[in-house]
Amino acid sequence: MGNIRLSKYLFAVLLLLLACSDNKETRKQRFLLKGNELLLKQNYALAIKNYNEALALDSCYADALNNLGTVYFKQKQFAEALQYYQSALTCRENFINARFNEANTYFELGRLDEAMRDVMQLKQLKPDTVPVHFLEGLIYTRKREFASALTSFNHALTIDTGNIELLINLGTVHYYTRAYREAREILDHARKLNPDEPNIYNTLAMVNSAEGNLKEAYSMINHALSLRPGDAYFLNNRGYFYLLEGDLTNAERDINASIATDPYNGWAYRNKGIFYLMNENTESALRMFNQAYEMDPFIEQINYYRAVTYWKAGDRIKSCEAWKQSQNKLENLNQVIIRQDFSMCK
Repeated sequence: MGNIRLSKYLFAVLLLLLACSDNKETRKQRFLLKGNELLLKQNYALAIKNYNEALALDSCYADALNNLGTVYFKQKQFAEALQYYQSALTCRENFINARFNEANTYFELGRLDEAMRDVMQLKQLKPDTVPVHFLEGLIYTRKREFASALTSFNHALTIDTGNIELLINLGTVHYYTRAYREAREILDHARKLNPDEPNIYNTLAMVNSAEGNLKEAYSMINHALSLRPGDAYFLNNRGYFYLLEGDLTNAERDINASIATDPYNGWAYRNKGIFYLMNENTESALRMFNQAYEMDPFIEQINYYRAVTYWKAGDRIKSCEAWKQSQNKLENLNQVIIRQDFSMCK
């Protein structure tokens, strides 16, 4: 399996500046608006400066605290983002956008139970809000509770029937459950609604790969790359297809390009580990697999490949531990590239 980008939401509060008799209130809103403008332009340093100017006037200005969190979130500094979202919620307990952003950050940090706790609160406050059910579906997907993920995404789709990202995520969950016909039907429907959305073709590429149709998988992933050249996820998936065929030269090229473009994508490190394993470089393979595992322990087959690498390195104890983790997490081993007999671990 390669990796599929599950779509997400993030909220920054963008306020309209209203006339106000309180000069302090007007000034802090001006700083907030300027910060928002700079945030949209990805000028993060000056955005932070303006939000801090607003906080100098009101240290419990929840909107500025929330948007400061978003500045750090967008830079993948999730621990810092979480602190600001929590501060915003301390200042305004029922601040829905900050609660949602906190949940999103917990999700990125792998703290799924805390993310779900926030989602349950949000469902009470805004029961029919698409992003809330959307995030709930993402959490269930990452926990491999696929039936619940389908329920969440389908509920969101009843509210927003033409949402392409929801359709792609539904197709992705069907792919994970190996319901390839259902995945293809949903993705084909999404393609009719928006034939220029590259993530549709990326997911269809994975479906075709899982069905053993690599020729069509290449066609789909190359089309995705034509729509969004240089995309790190798409390059990584094409690199994975090359690994499946044993084309290590092209695999290394695409996987390295993926990591250079997005060094935070654990799936690319998993694939680089497979590359090293196929080259019998167990030391480098183990380093890549452990790095991917630290980034995201939910990456498909990561425990299996760690088990294989420990086995080849002669560490039977760690190998069997990783193998049991793979079994407990119900990793899909249908498409593993390197096979190993772990019968002695049972």
